[in-house]
Order: sequence, then C-alpha cells, then structure tokens
Amino acid sequence: MAAISRERSVSRNLIEAMPMPVVELDAGDHVVFANSAAEQMLGHGRGRLREKRIAEILPPGSPLIGLVEHVRAHGGSVTEYGIDFSASRGGRPDQVADVYGAPLAEEGGVLLVIQPRAIMDKMNRQLTHRDAARSVGAMASMLAHEIKNPLSGIRGAAQLIERSLPEAEKPLSTLIRAEVDRIVRLVERFEVFSDGRPLPLAPVNIHEVLDHVSRLASSGFAAHIQFEHRFDPSLPEIGANRDRLVQALLNLVKNAAEAIGENAEDGRIILSTAFRPGVSVMMPTSAQRVALPFEVCVYDNGPGVPEHLLPHLFEPFVTSKASGTGLGLALVAKVVSDHGGVIECERLKGQTLFRILLPMHHDRER
Repeated sequence: MAAISRERSVSRNLIEAMPMPVVELDAGDHVVFANSAAEQMLGHGRGRLREKRIAEILPPGSPLIGLVEHVRAHGGSVTEYGIDFSASRGGRPDQVADVYGAPLAEEGGVLLVIQPRAIMDKMNRQLTHRDAARSVGAMASMLAHEIKNPLSGIRGAAQLIERSLPEAEKPLSTLIRAEVDRIVRLVERFEVFSDGRPLPLAPVNIHEVLDHVSRLASSGFAAHIQFEHRFDPSLPEIGANRDRLVQALLNLVKNAAEAIGENAEDGRIILSTAFRPGVSVMMPTSAQRVALPFEVCVYDNGPGVPEHLLPHLFEPFVTSKASGTGLGLALVAKVVSDHGGVIECERLKGQTLFRILLPMHHDRER
C-alpha cells in the first residue's frame, strides 16, 4: 500500500512539473487534481477547483463535457481539437486548446491533458481548402472553355504567319508559339481542380506508396537528399486512390526538396506513418465526429515556411518561390480533402512538418 502511495506521489509530482495543464476527474466529474498550469489556464486555485464539477468551470455547452462522456462510454482515449476556453469562469480570454482525454484505472475517472494552441484552425482548414478548390475549379472550367480555344487559334495563326516572314523575324513567331504553349500548360494544371467526381477508391498499402514516391524522388529531383522511413508496420491498408495519393505525396516531397535546396549537403526528408486511434475532428458543417486515425508525415530540414504564409499555405497562388505558381500545395489539399482527410503544416525546431490525417473508411454516401 505504501508503495502504491509513493508511486502516486511520484506521478503527481511529474504531472505538477508538466508545462501543459492536466486535470483529473472522478466519476462524478469533480476535479480531483489539477496541476499549476491548469490552475493558471482555468483561473482558479486547485483548492477552488476541487470544490467544482468540470461543467461549473467550462462555458455552457462546451464540447469538453461531451468528450468526457465519450471517454467513459467507450473506455478509450479521445482527442478534441479547438475547444474554446475563453468563456471559462475565471479563465483568460482568447484561449483555444486541444484536449486529450483518457480513462483512469479508478472507476469512472478521466484524465484530461490540455494543450493550449490554435490547432483547430489548422485541423479544420480542410473546409477552407475545399472552398478554395471549388473556386479554382470554377476558374479552371472558365479558363478551359474561354482561353484554350482562342489560344489554339493564336498558335495556328503564328504558324501561318511564320511561313511568310523573313528569316530574321521568324524567332518572333517562335516566341509567340512558345508563350501560347506555356499558357496552355498552366491552364491544364488548373483543369485538375475542376474535376468534382468522386474518386474511385481501393485498398492501398500506404508504405508501398511512400516507398514508390521516395524512389521516384531519389532518382530525380531529390538525388542529393537523404531519405529516412519511420513506418508503423502494423498499419492496415487504407481506402484510397493510389495515383492521386502518389501525386499528392510526390508534390509534398518535391516541395520539401526545393525548400532544402540543390546545394545542401545535409538535406534530409523523413517519411513517417502512425496509427492515432484517439484523433477525431468535429466537422463544423455537421454534428458528426470524424475519426482520422491514419497519420502520414513528411518532414524536411529546410529553412521552413515563412510565418506569414502558414495560414494561407494551401490556398491557390500562395507561394514563397520566385518561379512558383502556388498550385502544388492547393492540389495536395484537394486530393487529401477528396479522401476525406485533412492536412496541416507545422514549423518545428529545425524542421518543417506536413501532416496528413486520413479516415479509416471513406463513405461516399451523403
């Protein structure tokens, strides 16, 4: 008994030292324990917190209450992104946090680990990506019908004129044709956004796809970069469109290689997979929680994405490259969205991380 007491004391001391808020609830939703970070975030001392039920501390209708009920009902861990604490009794304004909930050994007990950061904006940005993709799709249709046909006429006229031009002036006609061809190629890149048909899905081994992508990159644009694989071998096959998945991941890897640069001697790209059973997102457009347990990450040790671009990184025409079109990451976001997943970018110390979260099953029925 004394050993158990000592173990609990050590655990509490470790939790107390954690920089993120941690709260322990009993079966009646009363706060049994809260560390210093939780006191600071919730605006109450632990003595006051222990007198309250969690619903008395949170804003009315807080999704955190539903998270606690979900943990108890299913006996498993759950992560809720973007819970608003700004209206908490005594809490600071403008507080948004991610909360991880897990069942405790004590009957009905729940542990809450709170990470104050605005990840909600990143996790739920798939809605913005879809809106952006739709707007680009409409533009693509317009470009295809209103620009490609006239361009064909201009190119044909340039070829006819070239026959009657003096030899010294023929390079002008060649320049016209080359520029027309360049515009056509740009329009064709847009056309992929206008395809609103459901993707045909089939069981896909994500590790085989990542192996294929890294081999393609290593034999071409990323020949000077070291690749590292950190795969979870227990992952089952996922429902996906292999060609589109290869296209999206190749775009991410190419983006990473360009960020590292051609002259880098220690360039490194890490491809990783993991199964995150507790990760789910409440879709703002419905009352349903979507589980996104499959995680695919692309890390690079390039200079990182400029801070001002992060909120708009997956929107069309947003790029930090002098010669970039700003369509690559918008295409990636569309492909991930078409698979029912989300994508986010995060700046880490010395690394840039692109994280894709995908559902276990993709339901096309609406």
